[in-house]
Amino acid sequence: MTLRLDDKKAIVAEVGEIASKALAAVTAEYRGLTVSQMTDLRAKARKNGVYLRVVRNTLARRAVEGTAFACLQETLMGPLLMAFSQSEPGAAAKLIRDFAKTNEKLVVRALAFDGQLLPAKDLERLASLPTRDEALSMFMAVMKAPITKMVRTMVEPYAKLTRTVAAVRDQKQAA
Repeated sequence: MTLRLDDKKAIVAEVGEIASKALAAVTAEYRGLTVSQMTDLRAKARKNGVYLRVVRNTLARRAVEGTAFACLQETLMGPLLMAFSQSEPGAAAKLIRDFAKTNEKLVVRALAFDGQLLPAKDLERLASLPTRDEALSMFMAVMKAPITKMVRTMVEPYAKLTRTVAAVRDQKQAA
């Protein structure tokens, strides 16, 4: 299907706008996937807050130019789909990783995070990044730990005294 110049400009503008706001990107080769598998992947992407698009490589190169994902330009060869994480840094990587487990025809080509090009083998590392809520809960647990330990240390002498008195009482009742 040939695209008119206006259509090409619209695609470049749309993908460029998404790329400028995205947190991470994954490119994967989709050769061999059926239409129903691609439809399933797109539905999962919408559900998880991932922008997924099959774009011609020349248009994709222009779209990511001047964004943090310009490092992907060299890897854009062959039939590729681009997945951009919009809400969580690891969302696109998780989506592609989980989908590739059941569909081995989907092959990851490159990853980009924070302006750095990552090899495809780092997919698991990017997918294991915690979500915002998980990161906040881990941070709060770290912040709370010293106070909790201090309170336990301060209360321990009283707790030990109580246990000793209870042991003496139990010993006297048993006798």
